[in-house]
Amino acid sequence: MWPQVLARRLGVQYPIILAPMAGGPSTPELVSAVCEAGGLGSLGAGYLKPEAIRAAIRDVRARTRRPFAVNLFIPDSSLHPPSDRDVDLANAALEPIRRELKLDRPVKVGSVPDFAAQLAVLKEERVSAFSFTFGSLDAAIVRELHDLGMAVLGTATTVEEARLLEAAGVDAVVAQGLEAGGHRGTFAAPFEQALIGTMALVPQVCDAVRVPVVAAGGIMDGRGVVAAIALGAAAVQLGTAFLATPESGAHTLHKRALLARYEADPTRLTAAVTGKPVRAFSNRLMTEIEKAGSVLPYPYQGSLTADVRQAALRQERPELAAMLAGQGAPLAVAKPAGQLLRDLVTEAEEVAARLSVGAGNVN
Repeated sequence: MWPQVLARRLGVQYPIILAPMAGGPSTPELVSAVCEAGGLGSLGAGYLKPEAIRAAIRDVRARTRRPFAVNLFIPDSSLHPPSDRDVDLANAALEPIRRELKLDRPVKVGSVPDFAAQLAVLKEERVSAFSFTFGSLDAAIVRELHDLGMAVLGTATTVEEARLLEAAGVDAVVAQGLEAGGHRGTFAAPFEQALIGTMALVPQVCDAVRVPVVAAGGIMDGRGVVAAIALGAAAVQLGTAFLATPESGAHTLHKRALLARYEADPTRLTAAVTGKPVRAFSNRLMTEIEKAGSVLPYPYQGSLTADVRQAALRQERPELAAMLAGQGAPLAVAKPAGQLLRDLVTEAEEVAARLSVGAGNVN
């Protein structure tokens, strides 16, 4: 039942990809565990400085000899630093929360990551696969990465974005449905026009491009894997499913929220935390910032709220933390990552077998 075209290109046994969860959850332990179980581990390195990326890559390689991917964020070339007035307004919106957490000083915005320097490390280290989000790459850069032996995967949230990525020469398009946790990868359309569910997005993208398509968003178990493959996906990408594993770097409060077994979707989209729409557990941090109405563009808002988010976790105040997760969060389980991937494979094969038997009975 397993599609092989992308699995062969990536050098993995199963076309199951660990989503690159930057900002803490992505660890060398988690990446290598997924690789050792036959999937493609992905290191979320978008927030890391170049030498930290190099160290993480070498840490993964010390744990596994199997292929893995590294993910970076494409910078927005139209972005300009916010004015002092805008920073002051955004700090004022956070002041009551900082006071509550005993963080009484305003914060300066941080600098934008040096994408060129980050990518240079990946080239020097000759990683097996490079994935990216928030934009596209020049075709010349993609060709250079191919010459170095890298597979290249880009993230799309619309058919138009998928076509742009194919034109750039990527090996595969990751079709990110609105159910997905973390940041939206939208880059060629207004955010509101790119809220397409995985079930609707994947077949449209499969019909629109010739390169393999990876389904991402809301996939948590073998049922979701089989459904994605039935829609035409050559692989699946899961993030939230792996957040509660012991190898994940997610905070204990984050894992506790994942395993709370909510009866309704506990997540929603907001730009309040980082300046870019992100799906996370709904809480007071979001609503307080949204109510104040002063939000800087990404990534400046994220640097402004970082101290609040970190202090909230230290003080065990989940209502003031940012805990990213997808709509499949109520299906999360706590088990070792390698076992989770093997169980996904078994479940998917069992579901496919039942469907095959059912179809035979009908005929």
